[in-house]
Amino acid sequence: MKVLKLSAQGLPQSWITLEQAVIHYAAGEVRWEAGGQVARFRGGYSAITGEQSVIAVNSIIGTRGVPGINPFDLKPSLTNSKLFVRDRNICAYCGSHFHEEDLTREHIVPFARNGQNHWMNVVTACRPCNHRKGPRTPEQARMPLLYAPYVPSLWEDFILRNRRILADQMEFLMAHVPKSSRLLV
Repeated sequence: MKVLKLSAQGLPQSWITLEQAVIHYAAGEVRWEAGGQVARFRGGYSAITGEQSVIAVNSIIGTRGVPGINPFDLKPSLTNSKLFVRDRNICAYCGSHFHEEDLTREHIVPFARNGQNHWMNVVTACRPCNHRKGPRTPEQARMPLLYAPYVPSLWEDFILRNRRILADQMEFLMAHVPKSSRLLV
């Protein structure tokens, strides 16, 4: 289970472990929290009061301080698993839905034609369609794209990079996803 760590202003910073979240709580760095409580950690007993310390961790925390970099300047890393989720496991050529193990990263402009490996030049394709298209462009192969590639937003990237998102975390992130996102369909 991961905790969604945000800046005090509410911008996503990272997915962190429960233990990392406890460190933020113990250091007094949590400025606000949202979502439900996901864990309770019990510590030592106070010599003065005799009470045991307890830290309750919520699924979403906003931490103090200003991030060193603007998260909107970050480009989401391209991985097959994030690509397949972006494209909803649907082949861009035949339109069929597949399991992840039956999909490939398809370069619209192939490497053989100086194509690059970036979000705007890749789509999800099934193995037969990828093989049929080969080192040609979709026009040359007479295989038109059924959907256009796009670079995921910061909010979409946080959804794409975590497979086990809690309902309250998903609700928070989806509220900020662009209206044009394929994740909303």
